[in-house]
Amino acid sequence: MARYLVTGGAGFIGSHIAEALAGRGDEVRVLDDLSTGKLENLAGFAGTIEFVEGDIRDFETCRRAVEGVAAVFHEAALASVTRSVEDPLLANAVNVTGTLNLLVAAQAAGVRSFVLASSSAVYGDDPAMPKVEGREGRPVSPYGANKLIGEKYAQTFHALHGLNTVSLRYFNVFGPRQDPASEYSAVIPLFVTKVLRGERPTIFGDGEQSRDFIHVDDVVRANLLAAESAGAAGEAFNVACGVGTTVNGLLAAINEALGAGVEARYAPPRPGDILHSTADISKARRLTGFEPGLSFREGLRATIDWYKRRS
Repeated sequence: MARYLVTGGAGFIGSHIAEALAGRGDEVRVLDDLSTGKLENLAGFAGTIEFVEGDIRDFETCRRAVEGVAAVFHEAALASVTRSVEDPLLANAVNVTGTLNLLVAAQAAGVRSFVLASSSAVYGDDPAMPKVEGREGRPVSPYGANKLIGEKYAQTFHALHGLNTVSLRYFNVFGPRQDPASEYSAVIPLFVTKVLRGERPTIFGDGEQSRDFIHVDDVVRANLLAAESAGAAGEAFNVACGVGTTVNGLLAAINEALGAGVEARYAPPRPGDILHSTADISKARRLTGFEPGLSFREGLRATIDWYKRRS
């Protein structure tokens, strides 16, 4: 039986990875400082995992966390473009120094695989569509720069030390447990909870910006495949559905699913936001066999049902 470390494992994506690993009988250690993660995200399977409260900015914490693990799923991050613009020093400390701490500790401990949660933000100002690995533009936010640096460190540790690192460029992930309460929350939980209350959500810009939405269950599967795919070592690739949806179209789909007619408020675009973001996922297919299992509308209906049960 293998043991795995999930950093940020009390968060949205991390808790789903931890649950999947525990569900197949693996030993799971979760490292989280609970700054944004919540123990309630682990409640359904807390008795089957080891939970460690700690901060990846502390090297000794990272060193202890990787002891005896076969693979690391590194989800811990300051995962907000807006927050990275407001506080670039904190974003760098968490996303760059924290990642480097874990890579150094993992290499020293003999960890086999290291899967890094990266982001479509690494494509920056590249105007080409869809987004294809190898055509990265200049980052337009500290968050995008952080994630690109993290990828480069991961590739370096593969080249230097043979650590099987894989960087997964998440596009717009959504699903159960995504927190709608923060001002930095992702668009789907914000919109769904607003429409459920009959309140008008805010759209920054004209709403014609597009995003590639992918359900968290598919992201979990991409992580598990990446950890086991020898041909993916040292690589970075997109994790998405390969289909673009405008923000206006997203609100229309939520209204349709809920039988509502809530209109948006429009506000000026936010600094650091990318206008269009749709992925080419052919590299992920080729290297790992990844294929999205849920369409955007299927995943959205399941997610809306989860929020309805909690409202």
